[in-house]
Amino acid sequence: TVLPDLDTRGTYQKLTNNSRFQWLRRQLTPKQQSQILALGIPGIGFRPEKRRFYPGGPTAAHVVGHVNIDNRGVAGMERYLDSQGLADLTALGMTSDQPLEPVKLSIDLRVQAIVREVVVNAIQKFQAIGAGAVVINVHTGEILAMASLPDYDPNNPAEGAKEGWLNRMSNGTFEMGSTFKSFTIAMGLDEGGISLGSTFDARFPIRIGGFTIKDFHGKGRILSVPEIFQYSSNIGTAKIADTVGTEGHKEFLTRLGLLSRMQTELPEVAMPTQPRQWKKINSITISFGHGVSTTPLQTAIAGAALVNGGKLIEPTFLPRTVEQADLVAKQVIKPTTSRDMRFLFEWNGVNGSGRNARVEGFNVGGKTGTADKVVNGRYVHDKNFNAFLSAFPMDKPEYVVLSFIDEPKTDKGNGAALAGTSAAPMVHDIITRSAAILGVKPKFGKDGSALLVSY
Repeated sequence: TVLPDLDTRGTYQKLTNNSRFQWLRRQLTPKQQSQILALGIPGIGFRPEKRRFYPGGPTAAHVVGHVNIDNRGVAGMERYLDSQGLADLTALGMTSDQPLEPVKLSIDLRVQAIVREVVVNAIQKFQAIGAGAVVINVHTGEILAMASLPDYDPNNPAEGAKEGWLNRMSNGTFEMGSTFKSFTIAMGLDEGGISLGSTFDARFPIRIGGFTIKDFHGKGRILSVPEIFQYSSNIGTAKIADTVGTEGHKEFLTRLGLLSRMQTELPEVAMPTQPRQWKKINSITISFGHGVSTTPLQTAIAGAALVNGGKLIEPTFLPRTVEQADLVAKQVIKPTTSRDMRFLFEWNGVNGSGRNARVEGFNVGGKTGTADKVVNGRYVHDKNFNAFLSAFPMDKPEYVVLSFIDEPKTDKGNGAALAGTSAAPMVHDIITRSAAILGVKPKFGKDGSALLVSY
C-alpha cells in the first residue's frame, strides 16, 4: 500500500529465500519509512544508508562524476578517488595512512558555472550536437573549469545515459582543424630553421598522391609566417611542415602529447588516432589538422606549452602549485619559439580570425579551426567541427581557453559555418565574465583604450 510499484513476485521470492537478509527497497523517503513502520509488519526493518547529493547538479558533472547506489564512484573524480583504494579499505572496516579529509578540486566553481552557461547558450544558438570549453592555468596545468554538452545531473545519472555521459572534452577525439597550424608553425620555428621573417610561396595549389591542397581564402601570393597564420594558409603551413620532414613532424607532435593518451586523474580519457604509417601526404594534411584525431583537452594542454615558455605540463583536476608543476613539466620547445608563438597568437587576435574573441584590456590571442567532419570515410562540407584555441593576456599568458562547437547548423545564418564567428565568441564571453574572478587585471592606455602588445 505504501509502495504500489513494488514487484510482488520478486518480493515473494526474496521473502521465501533462505538468506537471513534481503533488501526490499532502498533509498526510501522519510515519509515512506514512517508509513511502513505504521503498518506494524513483523520482520520488516530499516538500515540507514548514506547517499551522495550533488548541490551543483550538472554544473561540473563530467569532472565530479557520480556514484552508484552503494556510493562507489563510477565516473569522474568520484571514480578516481575510489580507485586509489579508499573505498576498498572502508568496505573492510580499515583505514589508510592518508588523512581522510574532504577532497578539494582545482575547479573554480564560479568560473565553472560561467563556462557551462556559455556552452549551453552556444548549443542553443547554433543547434549543435555538442559543444565544450576549458580554462587552464598555463603555469600549473590546473583545470579551472571544463564543460562538455550534452551533460547530465549526477543526482539522476540514468537520465543522461544516452548522450550526456560522454565527456567530449577529454573522452571524445576530433580532427582539430586549423588549430593544428599553431603546432606546425611552432615546429618550423623550433626545428625547421625558419623565423617569423621567413616567406613561402602560396600562389599555387600543392598536388600530391592524387590530392590537391589549396587555400580556403587564398591570397595568391608569397606569404610571411605571420600571414600564413593570419590567413590560415594550408599551402604555407604544408611547406613549413616540409622543412622538418615526416619523421620529425611525428616526433614533434608526440613530444607535445598530441598522439598519446593523456595522463591525468580523470578516468574518461580517449586515445588519439593517427595513420598507421606516416607518408608525406599524411604529414601535409596533418600540418593543417586533418588526419589526426585528438581530444580538445590535450589540444589545449599542448597550446599552453606554446605560450608558457615551452613547458608541457600534465593537466590536473587537483590543486597544484607552480613549484609542484615544475617537477613534472617537460621542456618541449625553446623559450624563443614560445615568444614567437605569443606574438602570432596576438597578431591573429588583432588582425585575423581571433578578432571576435578579443576582450578590451585583456589581449586575447588565438587560432581558429574550422574542420569538415568525416562521414563514412569521406569529408562532408555540411558537418563542421569548429574550435578556437586561445590564451590571455598575451604579454604574459596566464590562462588558455579552448572552445569548440560540434556540428553547428550552418544553414541558419547565425555564423555557425566558421570558427571565427561561432567558437571564438564563446571564448570572448568566457573571458569577459571570468577574467576578474581569475585575478587578471586589464591594461588600458591613458585615454582608456586597450593597450596592444609589441614584441
